[in-house]
Amino acid sequence: MSTDIPSNKYTRRQFVRTGAVVSAALLTGAPFVKGQDKAGLKTPVLGTGTHKYEALHDWGELPNDIVYGNTHGVAEDSQGRIYIAHTVHKTSQKGDAIVVFDPDGKFIKSWGAEFRGGAHGMHLVKEGNTEFFYMCDISRHKMVKTTLDGEIVWERNCPDETGGYKDPAEYVPTNVAIAPDGTVFVSDGYGRNYIHIYKPDGTYVSTFGGSGKNPGHTLCPHGLMVDTRGDEPLLVVADRGNRRLQYFTLKGEFVKFVTDELRAPCHFHIRGDELLIPDLESRVTIFDKNNQLIVHLGDGTSYVGIRDKDRSAFTPGKFVAPHSAIHDHGGNIFVVEWVEVGRVTKLRNVA
Repeated sequence: MSTDIPSNKYTRRQFVRTGAVVSAALLTGAPFVKGQDKAGLKTPVLGTGTHKYEALHDWGELPNDIVYGNTHGVAEDSQGRIYIAHTVHKTSQKGDAIVVFDPDGKFIKSWGAEFRGGAHGMHLVKEGNTEFFYMCDISRHKMVKTTLDGEIVWERNCPDETGGYKDPAEYVPTNVAIAPDGTVFVSDGYGRNYIHIYKPDGTYVSTFGGSGKNPGHTLCPHGLMVDTRGDEPLLVVADRGNRRLQYFTLKGEFVKFVTDELRAPCHFHIRGDELLIPDLESRVTIFDKNNQLIVHLGDGTSYVGIRDKDRSAFTPGKFVAPHSAIHDHGGNIFVVEWVEVGRVTKLRNVA
């Protein structure tokens, strides 16, 4: 089942998947046409000025035995390899939820069958000379730290220390952020709307937030990241149900809201002074250092009635439901979308 529809309630029990119509190309694993849309026109170019991008939809060549479900997470490692986290479609022969590509989109490997149905947020961090993933599993109600090959380092289930959960199933973590000192922040985006703080070794520290609209409270804190663009690092939260960004100190104290030019912000990525925001309501947004709008990319229509359709319903150059996005090392942007057949788009910088 899917839960990415913005509303004041965000548990997976609330929505019934309507069932996707999978295209023949997806079922056979055949690569989709790059460089042309379905009408044979040139690849769409989005943006303007120094933020101009060629939209390469359905980037990456999947093997025949893997079929995307909802594409929820994306990351790039220091070698330029791209990792996609998806829920795995019911027609997929192989259940691996993490797919790895080289920089050119060639399939390398897959892993993570245990994340099938629950793969959501994935955050890659370099600790010393080693890179790790911090991943959220919304089906198994846990956050997991792994190596880049999926070997578990440690994992944490519902934090009973808070006293805020009557049932462990109420805890549905969606994303993770890591502070410069290694402190771990976990957002309970589909559960009780808390944000939990852990030491680098996974030891529980404290909890803040909770449901509401007032400062310090959230409705679906779907994504979060430590914003290092200012004088001191702050935790920025994609308070999606309240249609805003909310800033906190690293101790969980409210700092400020950002509300302009946002619909349903999902998550973040930082490159230099710019903040990249995948917005579930059909566009990708870039803010400057002062959180002023630089550009909206691929601004589409509402995903309602579209996101559970075949790719033929998707308009080239328009996003449906961006769920996560990153800049790669070359300044290109990768966007993954909350659509039943999955979609990975590379926005190739052509400025």
